[in-house]
Amino acid sequence: MNSAGPRTDVDQALLGHATYRSLGEQKLSPAEERFEKGRRTTGMWLAPLVTVVFALVPIGMPAQQQTLAAVLLGVIVLWITEPVPIPVGGLIGVGMIVVLGVVSATDALAPFGSSTIFTFIGAFILAQAMLKHGLARRFAFRILSLPGVGRSTFRLVVAFGLITGLLSAFVSNTATVAMLLPTALGMLAVIAKLLQDRGMVAPDFNPLRLRVGAALVLMLAYGASVGGLLTPVGSPPNLIGRGLIEEATGRRISFAQWMVTALPICALMFVALAAVLLLLNRPEIRRIEGVEEYVRTERATLGRLSRAEKNTLVAFSVTVFLWIFPGVVAVFAGTDSALYTTVSGRLNEGIVAVLGASLLFLLPTDWGRRDFTLNWSDAARIDWGTIVLFGTGIIFGSLLEDTGLAGTIGSSAASALGLSSVFAITAFAVALAVVVSETTSNTASAAVVVPIVIPIAMAAGVNPFVPALAATFAASFGFMLPVSTPQNAIAYGSGVVPITKMIRSGVSFDVLGAILIIVLLPVFVAVTGIGG
Repeated sequence: MNSAGPRTDVDQALLGHATYRSLGEQKLSPAEERFEKGRRTTGMWLAPLVTVVFALVPIGMPAQQQTLAAVLLGVIVLWITEPVPIPVGGLIGVGMIVVLGVVSATDALAPFGSSTIFTFIGAFILAQAMLKHGLARRFAFRILSLPGVGRSTFRLVVAFGLITGLLSAFVSNTATVAMLLPTALGMLAVIAKLLQDRGMVAPDFNPLRLRVGAALVLMLAYGASVGGLLTPVGSPPNLIGRGLIEEATGRRISFAQWMVTALPICALMFVALAAVLLLLNRPEIRRIEGVEEYVRTERATLGRLSRAEKNTLVAFSVTVFLWIFPGVVAVFAGTDSALYTTVSGRLNEGIVAVLGASLLFLLPTDWGRRDFTLNWSDAARIDWGTIVLFGTGIIFGSLLEDTGLAGTIGSSAASALGLSSVFAITAFAVALAVVVSETTSNTASAAVVVPIVIPIAMAAGVNPFVPALAATFAASFGFMLPVSTPQNAIAYGSGVVPITKMIRSGVSFDVLGAILIIVLLPVFVAVTGIGG
């Protein structure tokens, strides 16, 4: 494959790209170009058609809810077909809900002040420093140098997923993915350069389109969601669902009980995740001969840590410690303690992210010249498109709850399906939570679905514990779209994961994960006695 042609600058392609690119900015094969043109052209007429038709069909839904549903369906079409950049599709939807009178502009735009938005901004600035000063590359070589890992792309993807999952059990899923993404891109750059140097790809290949890159970055995003299920503090939906369940049933779920119940389910989910990602995004090469020697040589050329790298590591470490600290307090004092309430409230992850990022502008690299680790022109290059994208997702999530649309969907479905058994209600709870979480944040999904499921179960004379816990677990799903979770948004923002690959991989894992929850959760709840 070593044909004549300009040689790709891998670092520039992976780390210096624009996330949301027009068709003319991408390098596509003729077949891919035809598909992309067709997909995007279809979106131009299909999105408004779906919106208008659904808004006008007489279905007996309150006008506010029907209008919101119509706009949301149109936006989903825009997100999938990409006739405009995905963040712009979200902004069009936000504009339409105001123009059509669903809510006022003030109410619609209020969620842009969410703590999650500031988590993104702070974490992205930290990531920018890691990339600029080469710390991400150093981390990448360190992971690649672990015994056996650097010999196989399969092992590399699985090992990275395990690290992500374990961190996410105590650190915010969003924060984990944001802080590890530079390392993932650094590893991908190493593999891409190796393939390039050994003539295994064309000189002008596009490293953003490597299947191994999609597998690695999707493992980062999805592995964080799986790992977040392991502890009650691993993800906001866990705390929301646990609180609602305890209030409804009067039974407290301890930290240990949660972990004992979740551990086997998370382990099996991780196996399923690895199988799905590696089968659907099979790496271009399985065994990477010579990587260990290549890594040793490259590590030797890196030399000692520079002052900028040390400063970045300090800011990174302080941020991670403050993200982890509330979880440590929860382990020893419990999530019901006044200490945990105070610490978690003051060390909000968004505030910690921006404070940690601020250190980069305070730690000098050359005090005499007043040079600091990062300057504002560096920070201004973070991925604002992803921030806008998730902001619009938060807006739609809050509106689903505020307008009662999510409740209408759940109640109507339960009534139409005639749910009466534990299995049926659990299956419904999981399916509803997964569907809702595809178009809104997982936190909003738990807040909307669990309160729907509990009264349905009680009305049917069924213990609501298992269905409600299943809905809580499933609320952390939603792997199909970039706006489904912050992790997905960050993964898509890397530019390594095309929307079509995210949809295909996400749907497959949604189905497998839902089946595992429905089948295994009642078994482990019965074994541990957590709900009895």
